[in-house]
Amino acid sequence: MYDVVIVGGGPAGCAAGLYAARAGLRTLVLTGGEPGGQLGIAETVENYPGTGALSGPELAADMRQDAEKAGAEFRDERAAEVCLRERRAETGRGACRGRTLIFAAGAAPRRLGIPGEESLRGRGVSWCAACDGAFFKGKDVVVVGGGSSAAAEALTLSRLCRRVYLVHRRDSLRAERRLTEELERTENVTFLWNAQAEAILGTEMVTGLAYRELSSDQRRELPCAGVFIAAGREPSTELVRGQLELDAGGYIPADETTRTAIPGVFAAGDVRAKAVRQVVTAVADGAVAALMAAKYLEA
Repeated sequence: MYDVVIVGGGPAGCAAGLYAARAGLRTLVLTGGEPGGQLGIAETVENYPGTGALSGPELAADMRQDAEKAGAEFRDERAAEVCLRERRAETGRGACRGRTLIFAAGAAPRRLGIPGEESLRGRGVSWCAACDGAFFKGKDVVVVGGGSSAAAEALTLSRLCRRVYLVHRRDSLRAERRLTEELERTENVTFLWNAQAEAILGTEMVTGLAYRELSSDQRRELPCAGVFIAAGREPSTELVRGQLELDAGGYIPADETTRTAIPGVFAAGDVRAKAVRQVVTAVADGAVAALMAAKYLEA
């Protein structure tokens, strides 16, 4: 029996582990088998205060190391089942129970739901330029999306690939201005505005992308060796469906205290319904959740 069981090993989970352990609580962090969560696959993080520019895996490792030094126990195990009212998480190695539970499972890449996306996964379709970009050195690739993640993916690929096409269904990006300006200065990046991805082409490997020009309703095909999907994220809340009421986007309603509707259960990071999702806000959530868990145990 732990004082705190934390489901998720990203920034929110690591911060919760650090603060809970420093509060003298027996703390277990289940990383989900993906150390660092989304942070663990980010090529560079430049907006986390006090660190300068660091690789995502480096920052994630530092966060985990700090929590472990404070006394938190980490297991690289995935929760297959979570019972919130019992504050229990089941992994392949058995049950882990806590007097409190912090759900910080993060988010996963959003699928486009178009033909070829799943059948060509790992054969030219990717959701991570930092992980797979090197396989496309000197080739033409496509990035689908229009936010900061899409812009960052395109910049990463522009340093490896011959040509990067950024396909976006609107006429401007929603990315941070700095990223947008850098993309506009990058000579081997081509923008395809008002374009809707319809199918990823190929049998054994990706050979192109079919898209529709929304202004003319014309379907076109763009030859390429890879398609990188950066269409946002979906909260990893499937383990708690039916146990907590979720909002329309699948996020867990929890206020700034991170308390959920179930006593002793807290939601932190990208699974929580909130206005901004960044590394720094996930870390803040984790700290708050741990302190609220400690306060709950004192009552």
